[in-house]
Amino acid sequence: MKRSNLLIGIDVGTTAVKTGLLDQSGQIRGFVSRPCRTMRREGGIVEQNADDWLQPIEDAFSQFSDEMKNVAAIGMCSQVNTHIFVGKDGNPLAPAILWQDVRADEEARELDAAVSHEQRIAWWGAPMPIDASHVLSRMLWMSRHRPDIWQDTAWVMLPKDYCAFKLTGQLATDGLSNIGLVDQQLRPIPDVLKLVPGAADRLVPVREVLSVIGEIRAGPAAGIALANGTMDGWTGLLGCGAATEGTTAYLSGTSEILGITSQSVEPTPGIIVFPPCQNIRIHAGPTQSGGAAKLWYGQLTGQSPQEMATAAAASDFGKPAPIFIPHLQGERAPIWKSHTRGVFLGLDHTTSAADMARSVYEGVAFSVRLLLQALQHSSGISSGPIHCGGGGFQSDVWNQIRADILGRELRRVAVTDTGVLGAAGIAACAVGLHPSLSAAFEQIVRFDAAYQPNSSLKSRYDALFDIYVNAIDANEALNRAFLDVAKLSIDAN
Repeated sequence: MKRSNLLIGIDVGTTAVKTGLLDQSGQIRGFVSRPCRTMRREGGIVEQNADDWLQPIEDAFSQFSDEMKNVAAIGMCSQVNTHIFVGKDGNPLAPAILWQDVRADEEARELDAAVSHEQRIAWWGAPMPIDASHVLSRMLWMSRHRPDIWQDTAWVMLPKDYCAFKLTGQLATDGLSNIGLVDQQLRPIPDVLKLVPGAADRLVPVREVLSVIGEIRAGPAAGIALANGTMDGWTGLLGCGAATEGTTAYLSGTSEILGITSQSVEPTPGIIVFPPCQNIRIHAGPTQSGGAAKLWYGQLTGQSPQEMATAAAASDFGKPAPIFIPHLQGERAPIWKSHTRGVFLGLDHTTSAADMARSVYEGVAFSVRLLLQALQHSSGISSGPIHCGGGGFQSDVWNQIRADILGRELRRVAVTDTGVLGAAGIAACAVGLHPSLSAAFEQIVRFDAAYQPNSSLKSRYDALFDIYVNAIDANEALNRAFLDVAKLSIDAN
């Protein structure tokens, strides 16, 4: 059956599964978002039920049923590093281990210590770490702590790959989503997989990002091609315009993700350099907590996101707010320390509720500035506007704070969920509607707002940023000591 040029993009995110119906120019024709329930337990355990991701997708397909005859292809991206241990029957053996989960910290440090700097450069082209969210760390943890599950595991899947398997019956993953397991040609590295016995046997077959892995088997979308796609970070960065060389892109969701597109590479600790895909080479890093810090503070104080934004705007910007370190469950790029924890520094009797809200916004922006410095060193790119997207960019006051702290113009993408836009663009390329990713995203990425940095605040934010960095270092030993005490408390109970 001949189909027209509508597309569906799916983003299996941490807080919600979002599905958009788009035309080939990137205009949203329909949008469905359903929240995801996250379970948190002592010991740094963060989980979701994998099957909870499927119903929102099916609901969206039903809502778009009248337009399905006009849909050319479906694309999907998802959160990483989130892992599902799946049995031979294709069903999960345990809840999905989310990227925020740090239960495998000990295993990660053991694996990381076993890999030399020279091996990292030879394998990955950059000195990337093995942290608690790395699939090998999770595999080693499962083999030690739940050997029954490890024994019965047929595949360790990422969310998009699990959903695609359920929708099409086809097993497939992609190399970009498996960064840390693949080489510069996006092929699995045997010597890396050997670090954990049995890892290679449980890896889902790797296929190209732009390949069509199959057709939807049932329901309103039956017969429509599903593109393989890739991780939400890379996909969302494309949705911000990162397909163009020299672009700096910034995603704000549950975490903050930055990327710079550059063929030049200066190996830099803490930075992920993705292998080229269609001649697009992205240097990137995810923080651990962006929107998650805002959500935490809002829940703590009983404020909605809009109420928090209103409060922050009422703060007295004529004086510094307390410095907030947003390491609520460790930090990823660029420091990759799962034991670090959050801090409010500089509280006194004059600190207001408005100052505290502003402090959370500023702390997240400082974490992004630290990451941006490392990315600029890695990529050799340090100028130009920053293209911004994601739900975290809906607050004007927060956007202005970010522009002031980063010292760069921010340009906001018109589509709120750039992961949905990116997934749709990849799907369009997979079925030949565009000749390349660069051509596709040049056509569909548009901007609706810009924020210029306030030069009068530069010296203050420069000084506060220096204190922020020093505070992370100064709290290193205290964080470890606190976690040791917390562990004793858990054991006593």
